Amino acid sequence: MKNLTLIILLITLFACGNESPNKNVTIYQPVLIDTSDFNGMVKGKKVLLFTLKNKSGITSQITNFGGRVVSLWTPDKNGSFEDIVLGYDHFQSYQGSHESYFGAIIGRYGNRIGNGAFQLNGKKYQLHRNNGTNHLHGGGKGFDAAVWDARQLNDQQLELTYLSPSGEEGYPGNLSIKVLYSLTDENELKIEYWATTDAPTLINLTNHSYFNLQGAGNGYIANHTLKINADHYTPVDSTLIPTGEIASVEGTPMDFRKPIFIGKRIDDDFEQLEFGKGYDHNWVLNKKNNQLSLAAEVSEPNSGRTMEVYTNEPGLQFYTGNFLDRNNKGKNGKPYHRRSAFCLETQHFPDSPNHDNFPTTVLNPGEEYYSICVYKFGVK
Repeated sequence: MKNLTLIILLITLFACGNESPNKNVTIYQPVLIDTSDFNGMVKGKKVLLFTLKNKSGITSQITNFGGRVVSLWTPDKNGSFEDIVLGYDHFQSYQGSHESYFGAIIGRYGNRIGNGAFQLNGKKYQLHRNNGTNHLHGGGKGFDAAVWDARQLNDQQLELTYLSPSGEEGYPGNLSIKVLYSLTDENELKIEYWATTDAPTLINLTNHSYFNLQGAGNGYIANHTLKINADHYTPVDSTLIPTGEIASVEGTPMDFRKPIFIGKRIDDDFEQLEFGKGYDHNWVLNKKNNQLSLAAEVSEPNSGRTMEVYTNEPGLQFYTGNFLDRNNKGKNGKPYHRRSAFCLETQHFPDSPNHDNFPTTVLNPGEEYYSICVYKFGVK
């Protein structure tokens, strides 16, 4: 009897010692999209959905239609997973959602080019105008609408390639591009871009993922805190084309040098915020060269999720989902309200070809373009 009592006591102590610190917390695990929902054809090319997963359980699904990040599951401070990027459950939903660019690779030129025109080596090129009088995100059929050739290298890496023919959307040169998505065991979604051309051209690639660290469709982003490693930004005109000025953030709502709530000053009486209907601007990162460095940090207090952004690019476009429409239903039927997500797009400056004081975006034959963006996730 004494032995039985001792055994019961030991079992009780073991159970108590291994009890969850908050037994009322429900732990959610990733619920992945069925790959069959992304089986389709576009212009004779097959659309597919790929899954990457690291040792911590962070999981991302990426489609070769536009190279889009469709889902990204990360844990909160209790170990509960949520999908933190906006997108759709079905491939067909991405056709016709061109105005939002959810999760897509953007090119040839991420962001805007004024009047859709530029000069290169004395010749004027007219691009497709798809944003009023301006050219936006590669034109009417940019890289977000292409079906990329895909090869999954292993459980954590996906390679995408695409040949953009000369004349596509008005750009010169045949451009060969490779993009490598890596979901590392350091809890990073790493995106690397390489490109070569057979004639002088422009290139400015980026990824257009929309993030909400509470979970996609789970409320607004005003309570997220943001820090941007930038003393300057590029002001824009009423059509969101840079004026050419590189302005100090000092004393303006554009100052994110210390962590501040995204919603704290977003509706201030400030002309730049009126033009963008919120934040939709390029920050000039504090960099001495093109080495990989920290560009921004984001945290969300309720979930405890954090995100750091690293890049070798000179600029960072911060966009607060000002044009999202709640009538646009996303994954699991959730509406994506205005300002329910943010983008941090690593890139060269908007309209660089028309401003000699901006870093060049020209790529010549014999040169190799390389860009890297790292989204690193954690909790606190």
